[in-house]
Amino acid sequence: MTQSCRPPDRLVLALAQINCVVGAIDANLEKARAAREEARKSGADLVMFSELFLAGYPPEDLVLKPAFQDSCRAALDELARDTGDGGPAVLMGLPWMQDGRCHNAYALLDGGRVVAVRFKVDLPNYGVFDEKRVFTPGPSPGPVAFRGVRLGLPICEDIWGPDIVESLSETGAEILLSPNGSPYWRGKDGERLAVATARVVESGLPLVYLNQIGGQDELVFDGASFVVNANGEVAGRLPAFEETVAKIVFRRERGGWVCEEAPMASAYDGDKGDYAACVLGLRDYVHKNNFPGVILGMSGGVDSALCAAMAADALGPQQVHAIMLPFRFTSAESLRDAADCAKTLGLRYDILPIAQAVEGVEAALAPLFAGTPRGVTEENIQARARGIILMSVSNKFGPMLVTTGNKSEMSVGYATLYGDMNGGFNPIKDLYKTQVFRLCRLRNEWKPGGALGPDGAVIPRNIIEKPPSAELRENQKDQDSLPPYDALDDMLECLVEKDMRLAEIFARGHDPETVKKVERMLYLAEYKRRQSAPGVKVTRKNFGRDRRYPIVNRFRDSGGPVFQPDPDVAPESPVGVSERFED
Repeated sequence: MTQSCRPPDRLVLALAQINCVVGAIDANLEKARAAREEARKSGADLVMFSELFLAGYPPEDLVLKPAFQDSCRAALDELARDTGDGGPAVLMGLPWMQDGRCHNAYALLDGGRVVAVRFKVDLPNYGVFDEKRVFTPGPSPGPVAFRGVRLGLPICEDIWGPDIVESLSETGAEILLSPNGSPYWRGKDGERLAVATARVVESGLPLVYLNQIGGQDELVFDGASFVVNANGEVAGRLPAFEETVAKIVFRRERGGWVCEEAPMASAYDGDKGDYAACVLGLRDYVHKNNFPGVILGMSGGVDSALCAAMAADALGPQQVHAIMLPFRFTSAESLRDAADCAKTLGLRYDILPIAQAVEGVEAALAPLFAGTPRGVTEENIQARARGIILMSVSNKFGPMLVTTGNKSEMSVGYATLYGDMNGGFNPIKDLYKTQVFRLCRLRNEWKPGGALGPDGAVIPRNIIEKPPSAELRENQKDQDSLPPYDALDDMLECLVEKDMRLAEIFARGHDPETVKKVERMLYLAEYKRRQSAPGVKVTRKNFGRDRRYPIVNRFRDSGGPVFQPDPDVAPESPVGVSERFED
């Protein structure tokens, strides 16, 4: 064998963990070109991008538009021509039309051409994913030859089961390069690593897991890409919630390829991961929708304080406008706490009393309401007056209104439609109240890398320590209407995240009548949640893409024991198997 035919013993790979925008095909192409140039300077042979990078992920029904498909393919052809300059080859994700069907594809570009294309086989159709709606699965893929190396290209979900990787291994793949669009939720990083390690152990091949970075509507992609060697050891890890183009060096040894050079960043986990996800999700929602900044109502409570801190960290204090909207039930303590928090964060802070607006609405309603007692309706007028004022400031000057309701409130409907629910985005929508308190304490001790807000304690201690209240009547406290938040949040997690039977929740020590009441409130509030602003997903099951319940719903769990089918009426033959009839 001549020197020119000898397989290479070294492969330099650049991982482009960079933020794309759904539908911004030209902008995504320019980002890809910039990343390729950075990869060239590092001596890379090949630069790898995340799943559907040219289109942005997830494109949802946008990918069904022929004009969109054409634009993606035209951008790919431009990038392919770029590779004729002798620089790094490119692995790029995009939608690909073939025989009238749309595929989730990954293309290898080298030498000025599209050298090979592979299609995603396993299309996820659970939780936030709905790919079977818009894509057609591809055939079982074989490896792609690249400059003497056989690359397996399983796309995202293709590594969550053993079959695709097994097929690639059996057909000669030497290294697995997996592009991903894997959204964040708490604990997801560990799940990804466990899945990747299982595929490595089964196949005996090293695996590169490149994940998307950035916010897209309610989803946040945390990056946190990694490399696992064939022996199961993590050989490299990219930072979470940060863009980077990282150099990865593989060396061929007698037993196969080994990653010998890669960065090793630490990961965020738990509450730190959730806080960083909320900040990134808010930042990208504002920037990708071209808002000049945000406004929010500053009540002196923990929810608005945490949202204000997240907004300052996401956008910088100069792009955040906090407004206090007091009424006669607003305490002097709340006025002081709101002002102190805004000052510590460095925000613009204004006070706009709502008495005239509330009294004007009450006067208009007086002929109809005469002789009726004051109650929730009058309380809601206050919330709606605040909502009108905040939306008016947003409309007049352009910043997006941030709404500040937490998951506990959204679960049980402890929020006012067209009032405190007004807004374009909610960074804490998927955080239960108990976690809101925890994240306030956390932010006073730490902030994520890249945060633009001030260092140190930014949320006054009194906001965290005082009993929460909506302050819509004299001496009102949340626990006048709701169970204590530690108990409520445990019940809600059981009902929402775990779909537990009421009997199982009773067994955790909760009062049965309280649990039934909370379940009823959860179901009745569905109509409110359908009209709520999008917000960052951080739990396994958020209100939105994850949890799709009917508004009209008469079902209630009786709380009885687990049903046991009666063997006297059970089917005699195996269920789901066709019977065979013979003459």
